[in-house]
Amino acid sequence: MSVFDLVVRGGTIVNHAGRGAGDVGVRDGKIATIGDLGTASAGEVIDATGLHVLPGVIDTQVHFREPGKEYKEDLETGSRAAALGGVVAVFEMPNTDPSTTTLTALEDKLSRARNRMHVDHAFYAGAAADNVEDLVEMERAPGCCGIKIFMGASTGSLLVQRDEDVTRILSAARRRVAIHSEDEFRMTERKGLARAGDWTSHPEVRDVESAVRCTTRLLAIAQRLRKRIHVLHISTAEELPLLAAARDVATVEVLPNHLTLAAPEAYERLGGKAQQNPPIREARHRAALWDAVRSGLVDVIGSDHAPHTAEEKAKPYPQSPSGTPGVQTLVAVMLTHVAEGRLSLDRFVDLTSTSPQRVFQLAGKGRLAIGYDADLTLVDLAARREITDAEQASRVGWTPFAGMTAKGWPMATIVRGQVVMRDGALTMAGAGAPIRFLETL
Repeated sequence: MSVFDLVVRGGTIVNHAGRGAGDVGVRDGKIATIGDLGTASAGEVIDATGLHVLPGVIDTQVHFREPGKEYKEDLETGSRAAALGGVVAVFEMPNTDPSTTTLTALEDKLSRARNRMHVDHAFYAGAAADNVEDLVEMERAPGCCGIKIFMGASTGSLLVQRDEDVTRILSAARRRVAIHSEDEFRMTERKGLARAGDWTSHPEVRDVESAVRCTTRLLAIAQRLRKRIHVLHISTAEELPLLAAARDVATVEVLPNHLTLAAPEAYERLGGKAQQNPPIREARHRAALWDAVRSGLVDVIGSDHAPHTAEEKAKPYPQSPSGTPGVQTLVAVMLTHVAEGRLSLDRFVDLTSTSPQRVFQLAGKGRLAIGYDADLTLVDLAARREITDAEQASRVGWTPFAGMTAKGWPMATIVRGQVVMRDGALTMAGAGAPIRFLETL
């Protein structure tokens, strides 16, 4: 008789082998056995009857605001939202205050996360025009998921808008570099197009050409240098063929928001709560992004969880800040698209587990397979629940998806064999640890 620390019994397993009934046995935080464990004893057993057992969902783009803006979010509240949403691991962005532009700042975030974050985590090194030597050191550090460049939509030292600076950073980088691609020069010229109090003008200020122009520049640099890049939150139909022609160097992220919302309806209904960068655009762009998901051009779904208070969001455009919460709703929103036939459950797993492992070279994560971390997301595909502001764990307490009936819901979050969330409640606090990467082992 086998003895396990945890057995997840009776669910439908979805992994590299397809899907089928089976049990998962966990020992020492790793997946030890997959199969029929009907007679096995375990310290803890989860009855997963009626549930689908997925590899743990990984959100590779979140902003948890600590240090500096903890009134919006901190590492504890943001990771609580992740755990409640079925997310086992997050990559956190560097535009905090101070920015994560030095090894000391990176180590400070890792220290703050210890015993406070409820899911596994890694932090981006923030690129500035003058910190290339720091980036080389940070990129090799444990707990760093790579370098992030803001070519647009950031402020201060984190804005790297000139090609020569992007070239210097990419030349020095050894790992895949994540990039926000909007042309700051063009957007600065177009600021006067903002109509006071009218959020429908947001995608006119930050227009399609702003995205296309920057992505064209970026891909030319990456291909010339033969450097790997990950282009974040693609929002336009016009960028997709450019990215398809650069698959040797570029991987692609799309957000649930851009796959779910469309202009002008989202702005008319949500006002500032629909405002983000790059913007929610017209339905033709949403349709093209879905085509790119189906074709395999899109590698990864990330939430770009970027909370601001309801009071900040209520300011008249363009005083209102850009960004929306999303880590807690990523799974429920995307499972709704699965239920409505826009993508398969297997493709959802590919976008949120398998591809993050491949793109970012995660060590021992991203697969429901023997020897890997026992990271599992248990979901009820039959659940029908309304997404509400009240249930959001984010400090800002709202979601752009409030009122939506989700078709599918996360029921348990298991991080390295530890049951962190079950049935909508946090069951273990502070269990998160730094993610390991093959390139920095």
